[in-house]
Amino acid sequence: MPQTAPLPTYLRIAEAVSRDIAAGRLRAGDRLPPEREMAQAQGVAVGTLRRALAELEARGLLERRHGSGNYIRGGDHPTGIYALFRLELLTGGGLPTATVLSVSRAPKPADLPAFGTGQQAHRIRRLRSLSGRPASVEEIWLCASFAQRMDRSALSESLYHHYRQHLDLHITRAEDRIGQEPLPDWTPASFPHPAGTPMPQVLRLSQTGDGKVAEISRNWFDPGVARYVARL
Repeated sequence: MPQTAPLPTYLRIAEAVSRDIAAGRLRAGDRLPPEREMAQAQGVAVGTLRRALAELEARGLLERRHGSGNYIRGGDHPTGIYALFRLELLTGGGLPTATVLSVSRAPKPADLPAFGTGQQAHRIRRLRSLSGRPASVEEIWLCASFAQRMDRSALSESLYHHYRQHLDLHITRAEDRIGQEPLPDWTPASFPHPAGTPMPQVLRLSQTGDGKVAEISRNWFDPGVARYVARL
């Protein structure tokens, strides 16, 4: 089960900091460690770390003071690749990653809300982790009208990022419906609970800028590892 294509290292660092800001683990006015110390902790070159900091500065989340250091200036709603990703570790934050379980094209399930046009969709099943801990199993249905084929090897850890980069499809908002459903029969053995175990489920309707639903996803998450958070 290969990993999806990872985000560039500098973006992974920026996203991790952004999610820590959203979770309140980093607050406005906090000073980050010295750049060389941060780079060593992340296992990257200083240049890569500085590129991540520049990305955070461009998002308005960081103030870089010459001769003093780097200071958080973000609020509760930082933007970024995972701005719409609502699962985080129980302790807050956590960098999302994904392992693809299967990709196929199939008729749209009758039990899902209507989305897109036509009868066919791409079905993507994944194991999602937060900072390396298995947190959820996920099934995504993308209407085939937005893509004739789906290249499994090209999928990014963030599908929304992949959609923008490869399909010119921009997901700008989502409607989440929270419930509880048994884990599906395709739940991988690497997930800490077997198929059939009742789990919290997020049914998401992902929408384009004009309000059209392009994608439906079902995400069963482990409440012992992750929590669903929507900050308003």
